[in-house]
Amino acid sequence: MGFAPEQLRLALAAPRPAAGLTSEWRLVDGLRTHTRRAADPGTGAPPVVLVHGLAVSHRYLTPLALALAPTHPVYVPDLPGFGLSARPRGAYDVGRHAAHLAAWLAAYGLPPACVLGHSFGAEVAAALAARHPGLVRALVLAGPTSDPAARSRRGLFGRFLVDTLREAKWQAPILLRDVVDARPTRVYATLSHSARNAIEEDAARVTAPTLVVTGARDPLAPAAWRDRLARLMPNARAAVVPGAAHNVATTAPAQVATAVRALLARC
Repeated sequence: MGFAPEQLRLALAAPRPAAGLTSEWRLVDGLRTHTRRAADPGTGAPPVVLVHGLAVSHRYLTPLALALAPTHPVYVPDLPGFGLSARPRGAYDVGRHAAHLAAWLAAYGLPPACVLGHSFGAEVAAALAARHPGLVRALVLAGPTSDPAARSRRGLFGRFLVDTLREAKWQAPILLRDVVDARPTRVYATLSHSARNAIEEDAARVTAPTLVVTGARDPLAPAAWRDRLARLMPNARAAVVPGAAHNVATTAPAQVATAVRALLARC
């Protein structure tokens, strides 16, 4: 992929400004929380909040943030303990991350937003939409974990290993940097929280317009699981990105951005 070196440079740029993205920190529930953001383009479109997955941070969502920035204000917070945010004593579970995200939205005073969560971030986004429906205008679950067929630490890790063989190799330095920031012990503890979380219980309570999108080659969120999850929500549809693996928001940002805009056009 010819654009990979530039994508990598931009993903690793924070806290320095790059390509219109800037970094800032705010105190949220007593925790210094980092956000990578793109300025409001003045289109009147609603904000889009991108929620990263397990072990990673704002960095690997940078390509999608840049793809959405011409039409939407974009915010990419680092969840507690990840990226450039402060590290709380223990690893948060899904509910606690969702509560922190609700407090983060209040700190920014944002109107109801389109919230896109990828992988473990989809679990957090679904919990936010179920428990704080007034904060979420539309919901996107990209590569959502965890499929009940592999809902264990061993099952999730095994599927992750399969996915590493299918992903674009330029992402490896991002993952390494993010794991170093988060610390392996926090990554393992968060994996355990994911294995105990039943996202379908939150999904069944979601009323916001929703898109469930996965890569066609995603072993962590296979087609059967994607479609089952979409059927649980009354106002949801499923979509697939040909050729993409699990990190669909990173490797197919233009396609995912187009799908987000189509979803918001229906709201």
